[in-house]
Amino acid sequence: MADLFYIHDEVRYGIPMSASFEDIEASEKTKKSEFKDAIPDLRNELVAVQQALRNAKRPVMVLFAGVDGAGKHEMVNTLNAWMDPRGIVTHAYVEPNLLEKERPLFWRYWRDLAGNGQIGLYLSAWYSRPLLQRVHRQISKETFAHHLREIHNFEQTLCENGVILIKVWMHLGKKDQRKRLEKLSADPKTEWQVKPGAWENWGHYDNFIELSEEIVQHSAKGPSPWLIVDGKRKRTRTLRVAREILARIETAMETPDQATSKGKSKGMAMSAWNRRMKPKRGQLAKMDLAKTLERDLYKKKLKSLQRKLYQLQHQAKLKKISTVLVFEGQDAAGKGGAIRRLVQGLDAQEYSVIPIAAPTDEEKAHHYLWRFWRHLPRAGRVTIFDRSWYGRILVERVEGFAQLPEWQRAYEEINEFERQLCEHGTVLIKFWIQIDKDEQLHRFEERKNTPYKQWKITEEDWRNRKQWDAYAAAVDDMVALTHAPRAPWVLVEGNDKAHARIKVLETVCQHLEVALKQT
Repeated sequence: MADLFYIHDEVRYGIPMSASFEDIEASEKTKKSEFKDAIPDLRNELVAVQQALRNAKRPVMVLFAGVDGAGKHEMVNTLNAWMDPRGIVTHAYVEPNLLEKERPLFWRYWRDLAGNGQIGLYLSAWYSRPLLQRVHRQISKETFAHHLREIHNFEQTLCENGVILIKVWMHLGKKDQRKRLEKLSADPKTEWQVKPGAWENWGHYDNFIELSEEIVQHSAKGPSPWLIVDGKRKRTRTLRVAREILARIETAMETPDQATSKGKSKGMAMSAWNRRMKPKRGQLAKMDLAKTLERDLYKKKLKSLQRKLYQLQHQAKLKKISTVLVFEGQDAAGKGGAIRRLVQGLDAQEYSVIPIAAPTDEEKAHHYLWRFWRHLPRAGRVTIFDRSWYGRILVERVEGFAQLPEWQRAYEEINEFERQLCEHGTVLIKFWIQIDKDEQLHRFEERKNTPYKQWKITEEDWRNRKQWDAYAAAVDDMVALTHAPRAPWVLVEGNDKAHARIKVLETVCQHLEVALKQT
């Protein structure tokens, strides 16, 4: 086992933390007969664990990284050949295409998350680009460190929500890598495996290894240890990697899923959450719901603001500024009406409205943020969410659809998600439209008694009304813990629909004006 070790929690099994990749001893040669004899049982075990994953609805993501020529692609091909193809997906990344560049960096990785019961194999993924950029001095040391922190947060989020994350680093010494690249390049059948830039990267080998060790050290306290493998001997590395992946999955399957585990008592979990978050409640109570707007003035402002919005959005499109608008509020608060007046001031080709309902089976099979990442707009476009990812800390919290640890950690997950949006340059505005209980009852009765509005009222609306106080507490926490200058909550007084609609339009115009001045 000298050619393979873990780095986790400041422990390298059998190797001190100060050691480098060069401390990996050359792997022993595996005889061809021994390799062939081992394959049937290993394949049976891998297929069996796939079935167990399907039954347990646990996703697995296996990330392959390391030096060119160390066998990453061959290992992925072998796993695909040995396992049930219905439960395994492969994603190999190259330089971001236009669609990917127009969205935050992690968009393509969130889009490709393995679903429950799936095993995802990932090549040249989230570590590769920042590593190569730093090797070639395209980014600063500080930016590289920033990327590593983002990766840590990403992996932490996945693991806390039940993903079994396995990271395999396949290594070759400098001389062995040169020999491997020369051998692959000399054979027409294998020359395709030598990626463009492989020889240039080899020329930066020492710098590459230094930064790779920094990556490994940075991950030491992360949620998933690196499995570091000597890639020199194909048969040996293949058996080692396959067996270790199998063992990691089996061990994880014996451990309760962090996403649903109730390991801590409710009191302990809530106490820890309150100490960490210390929410400042009471924002809703300060709102003046008596605000109104005279009808003639409303009509005049509406037309003027819609014309202004059209012009601003056209400029934002030219400057490739994306906009994400989130609408939340009590049932019958007027979200739909505000959205309709808003989109009347937009080019129909440049926006999309995403109505969020209960998640589908496909959406339930992924992290709850997955479906929202998929809908992020291209550069210059507008995406409007009619309800959003805040369902995690509103309806799922109040109705008990999310366990206590799930919705408590969601505040930090949401803040990280929105930080990435804003850092990418997206204009993000979140509206909470507030009405009082009497106004809601009035609107419910109006919907019930108006034939063409009856579709708007459901038994669920009446049931949610009984939870008014619980929702009010959840909204107070939401506003206190997820408001940020670049991702603000705008509290909209909604008892008067005219006032609410104009406030929404004015706010969007103001934020677009600021964004345009800053570009």
